[in-house]
Amino acid sequence: MAFVKSRFLALCVLCVSAPTTLPAALTRDESAMIRTVDAESDRTVALLEAIVNVNSGSRNLPGVTKLGAMMRAELEPLGFQVRWVPMETVGRAGHIVAVHKGDGRGRRMLLIGHLDTVFEPDSPFQRWALKGKDSQGRQWAEGPGAGDDKGGMAVMVAALRAMKAAGTLKNADIEIVLTGDEEDAGDPIEVARGDLIAAGKRADIALDFEGLVRDDGRDMGSVARRSATMWVVKTTGTSGHSSGVFSAKAGYGAVYEMARIIDRFRQDLPEPNLTYNVGLVAGGATQSTDADGIRMTATGKSNIIPALAEARGDLRTLSDEQTDRVRKKMEAIVADHLPGTGATISFEPGGYPAMAPTDGNRAILARLNIVNRDMGLPEMPVLDPLKRGAGDISFVARYVDSFAGMGPHSTGDHAPGEKVDLASIPVQAKRAAILMSRLSMEKRGK
Repeated sequence: MAFVKSRFLALCVLCVSAPTTLPAALTRDESAMIRTVDAESDRTVALLEAIVNVNSGSRNLPGVTKLGAMMRAELEPLGFQVRWVPMETVGRAGHIVAVHKGDGRGRRMLLIGHLDTVFEPDSPFQRWALKGKDSQGRQWAEGPGAGDDKGGMAVMVAALRAMKAAGTLKNADIEIVLTGDEEDAGDPIEVARGDLIAAGKRADIALDFEGLVRDDGRDMGSVARRSATMWVVKTTGTSGHSSGVFSAKAGYGAVYEMARIIDRFRQDLPEPNLTYNVGLVAGGATQSTDADGIRMTATGKSNIIPALAEARGDLRTLSDEQTDRVRKKMEAIVADHLPGTGATISFEPGGYPAMAPTDGNRAILARLNIVNRDMGLPEMPVLDPLKRGAGDISFVARYVDSFAGMGPHSTGDHAPGEKVDLASIPVQAKRAAILMSRLSMEKRGK
């Protein structure tokens, strides 16, 4: 792929490709990979700039398709068989699925990323821009998806190119799935994530190239991610003059019933690793919600008992068991009506399952920390799952040992001004290249 050189590129390269002292613990091939990542820093940043400047909002089907073609152009020269899986039937563009056949002996790896961003074509935030250095001298750049997840795809390509140059990619069995709708999944989710789940069932280890999270300045390892499912509560009451409210005949009305339910959620549900947000609520004599579930209207007067109310929110848990248990508690709270009212709760289909912390996931972090040791980098502690959101890797985590956060460090994701720490890109690419090369030499487990 040809790239337009930014006039600031030389400055950027100075930031991300400082001379590297190679620890003695690294093999000759691993040292070669580190040198390749450093030598290609300008190319990697140019790739990131190019893909950031292509709008690929989840609902911008031509934009996501174009970005898929750009990633195909990166992966095919590395020996991957790449196919485009169209997803128009679920209202989205499609996915990239790429397969590299190795020697059939080592661990089968699944690499996960996503083509889309939250920034649709009508967003004012559209272009790449270099920013100033921070107090630690690190160079930052901003742009839609610069971190989430175009930065992750740039890290992935840089790592694979380093493996190719060192000769370690040749024997590696790797499958890549780059979804086109991670930020706004198509419906039904069983179709939208069918190819990803199938790839997970074929793999021994899954590595997610969404962003690296730092906590108090330390790079952290993500061995768990919480679920994300949506819930809807609807309440009803007997409309009438407000002078009769609380009476046996009129009851409490829909809004008091809704307030009871939400407050009981607040008081009765809290437990470790659980959050449940109320994102939207409205009630009155009339109430309606648009087809997308993001706009509500209500009418009424202060002297009319409201007949209808609706609230929408999300539920995030650390395991499927926790999800089932909390749902039952929510259903019991909703069913305990105030006099003269009714209420129902529903959980929208789809959503993201939990990636529970497992011994297998922790074992991947242990391997990565050996890489860190051999590279002369600090150990990465386990990240509190409350400190990151849901992701595509959760769809495969029940089938395969999984690890998230192989992409670069970024800030302000999902908002105008999203920034990526350019110095984190080569570090993450080196970690990934060495880890994947070592995994490719481990005896296959199944």
